[in-house]
Amino acid sequence: MAAKLENEYGVISIDREVIARIAGYAAIECYGIVGMAAKNVKDGLVQLLKLESLTKGIKMRIDANKVSIDLHIIVEYGTNISAIADNIISTVKYSVEEFTGVEVEDVNIFVDGVRVDN
Repeated sequence: MAAKLENEYGVISIDREVIARIAGYAAIECYGIVGMAAKNVKDGLVQLLKLESLTKGIKMRIDANKVSIDLHIIVEYGTNISAIADNIISTVKYSVEEFTGVEVEDVNIFVDGVRVDN
């Protein structure tokens, strides 16, 4: 289901993939996030997604032209997870609302892993 905006000129339909991509790019630009995560259902392993498959770590629900976004992320070791989450929530909410005009009801963050760099 796509988000639909109506105005005096007609209807604007915004595909789910577009909203997910905007949210994903906004999230990975935030400090402390390594990338988006996808969980393999079969063996329960979490993998870091490349930029091309960024939207696989994002789940969305669109109801009455309000969108709820779930982001599955991997954070960098040694960073404050609550500060990262607050930053991601505000950045994603602002970006999606600014670029699409669709109201963001909520942004939920799921930290699926921590990456340690040597």
